[in-house]
Amino acid sequence: MPTEHATVRVVHKPWGSRDLQPWSSVDGSGEAVGELWFERADVDAPTPALLLKLLFTSEPLSIQVHPDDTFARAMGMPNGKSEAWYILSATPDAQIGVGLKHQVTPQQLRASIKDGSITDLVHWRPVVGGDVIYIPAGTIHAVGAGIVLAEIQQRSDATFRLFDYGRQRELHEDNGVAVAHPWPLRTPCHPTQLTAERTVLVASRHFVLERVELPAGSSWALLAEPETWMLVLDGHAAIGLAAASVGEAIFVAGGRSSIEVGSGGLKALIAYPASRPVASLLQRLGAQPGNHANPVASAMPEFAGPAEMQA
Repeated sequence: MPTEHATVRVVHKPWGSRDLQPWSSVDGSGEAVGELWFERADVDAPTPALLLKLLFTSEPLSIQVHPDDTFARAMGMPNGKSEAWYILSATPDAQIGVGLKHQVTPQQLRASIKDGSITDLVHWRPVVGGDVIYIPAGTIHAVGAGIVLAEIQQRSDATFRLFDYGRQRELHEDNGVAVAHPWPLRTPCHPTQLTAERTVLVASRHFVLERVELPAGSSWALLAEPETWMLVLDGHAAIGLAAASVGEAIFVAGGRSSIEVGSGGLKALIAYPASRPVASLLQRLGAQPGNHANPVASAMPEFAGPAEMQA
């Protein structure tokens, strides 16, 4: 069965939230919930290359950095971790930290970790719902309080903490300094609209993240690669034999799946492992020849390509 409703793993975190509405009905009234991990329904199914999460923050996360594939494999890990965030909601004063304000030497970075002044080195910026942030491996980053975000990442738990706001968890100074790019982020996101329905938010060497907005009552064919995730942001739809609404995720294991959009339309994130958008990913059923059944094909040559490769 190529299309399945993803199950949810609840991950408790000290910086998490107790109110997950409207994104989830999970009860966080006991221990705060920091993350919801979407997983395949069949525990014996092959492990996906990508991990889709929702994050809920009531306190700042640690300042951290992830290794790239080369460093991770040298440590015996299967791969490194690049990720992207899509801000679902944010309080008026919410902010994230991505990269540094200015370049520093490894020695200066190490000193800032030791004395906590790394909080002043990080480049903090406000965020609002709909913002997209791409975090290539090696980028020092942090998520502030008051944010709900969707994260797509290489499947890896390789995280090196550099500062943790006094939570008494282990820091990883040596590995963090070894993998960090101690300079400002050089690869900001530039979303590219491919069609009226498809917008590419991130295209890296590890994954593509798109936002799709499909009109009410429309019918589509999703021609997925072997691994495709869909997270519903607004509205509802029947995707294959799985019904999905806000905060729910669908995993497509490949092949052709139908999308029947409900009366409120559908806004969703779609992510898949590729370095460029898949031209044939989404086709409207019943479109007239020469219409926009596959208009992205002509736009593909002008697509800028993976931002990560420009670093």
